[in-house]
Amino acid sequence: MGQKTADHHVVVIGAGVGGLTTAALLAQAGCRVTVLEAGTYPGGSAGTFYHKGFRFDAGATLAGGFQPGGPHALVGEQLKIQWPVRPTEAAWMVHLPEKQVLLSRDRHSLLDHFPQSARFWEEQAHLADQVWALAAEAIPWPPGDWREVMRLGKIGLRYLPASLDLLPLAFRSAAQWLARHRLAGDRLFRRMIDAQLLISAQTMASEANALYSAIALDLPRQGVYHVEGGMGGIALALADKVRELGGEVRYKHKVTRILVHDGRASGVQVEVQRRSEEFLPADFVIANVTPWSLDQLLAEDSPPTLRRELTGRAVGWGAFVLYVGLAAHIVPANLPDHHQIITEMEGPLGEGRSVFLSLSPAWDASRAPEGFRAMTVTTHTAIAPWWSLIQSDPAGYEARKQEYTERLLDAIELVLPGVRGAATLIMPGTPVTYQTWTHRHLGMVGGFPVTSLMAARGPRTGIQNLRLVGDSIFPGQSTAGVTAGAMRVAHAVLDALPRRRAHWAFAPQATRAPR
Repeated sequence: MGQKTADHHVVVIGAGVGGLTTAALLAQAGCRVTVLEAGTYPGGSAGTFYHKGFRFDAGATLAGGFQPGGPHALVGEQLKIQWPVRPTEAAWMVHLPEKQVLLSRDRHSLLDHFPQSARFWEEQAHLADQVWALAAEAIPWPPGDWREVMRLGKIGLRYLPASLDLLPLAFRSAAQWLARHRLAGDRLFRRMIDAQLLISAQTMASEANALYSAIALDLPRQGVYHVEGGMGGIALALADKVRELGGEVRYKHKVTRILVHDGRASGVQVEVQRRSEEFLPADFVIANVTPWSLDQLLAEDSPPTLRRELTGRAVGWGAFVLYVGLAAHIVPANLPDHHQIITEMEGPLGEGRSVFLSLSPAWDASRAPEGFRAMTVTTHTAIAPWWSLIQSDPAGYEARKQEYTERLLDAIELVLPGVRGAATLIMPGTPVTYQTWTHRHLGMVGGFPVTSLMAARGPRTGIQNLRLVGDSIFPGQSTAGVTAGAMRVAHAVLDALPRRRAHWAFAPQATRAPR
């Protein structure tokens, strides 16, 4: 394993999946690790909360990346974690105005409905296999210094000539990729692809990078998993592992400031259970937050590069969500647990035109009282209107929340007729709700739209011993994405710590380069 680093104290801000994964890998490498979480449970937007007998997924409801060679599988093997997951028979059902398409590993339904897309999906699978293999290397993209450039070059050489297939799509949009397969004019197929990319790349085919889209569209083929007890079980398993490896995870500890001395982070100021404050020194700080929140934590010490970034970066998407306690008798036997509902063929997606519905599995009795199911339903929404209303027109904010509730219930009725009468609990949430409970800046979820690999954001912050982790850094979106990013950050931290530059404590299992 190389030289231990217990004399080096790493503070991780935020107990999301990205922060906890980085913390666990560094604790295994011998670092002294402290994770500070403002909330009362881990996971953040991929957490699970308890209310009136139900366990609701706060945001993320789809778990992927557990297949052999996937990010969760690699980290689980490295850390000896037995993930509390079960594969599902089907990924999800797509409800288009004119047809229903079941997405699954074998893609039978997809090809039955869109036989003309067969060659597209063959190419997508070939490209995604190569990208998954690169992700297993904790690829340092974009590279932040000469060491990462050298490492990136070595990885690239190992994957030549197979990786040459990736280059053409690295500089094209998904729409151009579809056009090359003569699929751009198929309005149903394009609408389905746009809806999938919106949830996995935070943008649609006209803007989404084609190479990133190859892996963003791969989740059904690789397989979707249920997490026993809810999505928060991933973060709970990681938090337990951090403690097992000698680290700390402290809840109700809100970091209010990152202190900087001589150009380096010296530690953090922490508000403890809203009662007192303390200073915690650190040799390295990892922030599982957005760049906006990082800027606020640094205050006048925020570096010019970070401030310039924020002046030109648009805020990301928010989510409107319904948490529903549902009588189980309304759910037909053998109905898939996940559904993507596209209510309109025209107009931008989001704002209720595309809705994602997830039911707790019937076998998981921990998620709901006997005879009931927990359901989380979300749609992408622009953040600004919600904040404008709550600040200037609270009554208008409540009216808009009720309007969106009815809009989503109408969409749910397409899958579960009679849902209004069968629901014993309906709780709506807006971006304002997300900021309150997950401490996300303005309630943003899902990271940044991936429109260009050249514009991808890395973990560097402008301060030598301070890194970002989570969905703000490449590859971003999903627990699998933030885990891949965490693997990269763990490498970078170990490389930067004194006396560690020649010793890698964490090395993912080598995978064979695709041929």
